[in-house]
Amino acid sequence: MSESDEMQRSESSPGRAPDAAAMPAAWERGLLERLVLEIVTERRRARRWSIFFRLCMLGLVVAAIAVFARGGHGAGETGPHTAVVELQGDISATGNASADNIDAALRDAFDAAQTRAVILAIDSPGGSPVQAGRINAEIWRLRALHPRIPIYAVCDEACASAAYYVAVAAQRIYVDPASLVGSIGVLINGFDVSGLMDKLGIRRRLLTAGANKGFLDPFSPMNAQQKQYALAMLEQIHQQFIAAVRKGRGARLKVDAQTFSGLVWTGQAAVGQGLADGFGDTRSVARDIVHEPHLVDYTRRENVVDRLAQRFGAAIGMGAAREALPDEAWSLR
Repeated sequence: MSESDEMQRSESSPGRAPDAAAMPAAWERGLLERLVLEIVTERRRARRWSIFFRLCMLGLVVAAIAVFARGGHGAGETGPHTAVVELQGDISATGNASADNIDAALRDAFDAAQTRAVILAIDSPGGSPVQAGRINAEIWRLRALHPRIPIYAVCDEACASAAYYVAVAAQRIYVDPASLVGSIGVLINGFDVSGLMDKLGIRRRLLTAGANKGFLDPFSPMNAQQKQYALAMLEQIHQQFIAAVRKGRGARLKVDAQTFSGLVWTGQAAVGQGLADGFGDTRSVARDIVHEPHLVDYTRRENVVDRLAQRFGAAIGMGAAREALPDEAWSLR
């Protein structure tokens, strides 16, 4: 065997160490892997610090807004003033004119040491009799607790139905001559489309456990018994409304056949009917009736601080989640 054949056989044998030329390739691959890992680690570290500083800035903004939001809304007032609580829009459990919001604002107004009188500024077409009844009862309670602080209802565009239910708890009611006042009545509204369904050949599939569980279903006709039950229910709530009006207005109310019929009056007619006491707006009542023109607003409005705080908490959770999950989980490609 020649020397060249022996060298070729030895080079091709499986037990021989790798060629020195192959070693630089493995070394370069390991170095690249380490570099990539370092870059990824550095990116994540930079992202963590970026999120941290952003959250700190957001926290400072929230704190600054909280400081400014507290000023000018009653809590920091020390001088004599007329407290104002606004009741705007539909009266409902989920809106700004809910019993929770209005009652809390009224308590703040009555509890303030320098409050000389409270004005409930109303501009509402009505709403929930339950919410209105709760506000009415709270006004009576606060009047008993603070007999030296009068409360006046001042009506703007409208003070109707449930809004008037609230207003009658005040000592006096002031309106604009063109305000819409009254509407002492109760209603249930809806639609009966069962006739249209018959014309279209559509049948309502409604299964109930209880003969009256489908009561007031708009796709089913109402029978005479259910109608009488609904009217009796409305009458009961109507009598509660009437009792609240009689209690609040007393001898000032000039009752006739139309007083509790659900009619709405202008402010001018309302004064003549004894539904209201006179004409005025918030500033004129504070100036001429209370003799304390300085107004302080105690209305509970949408809390910007709480909304930002919720976003702040969401941002913290999102940042933590982003760090816990790989980048691919947060992208759509």
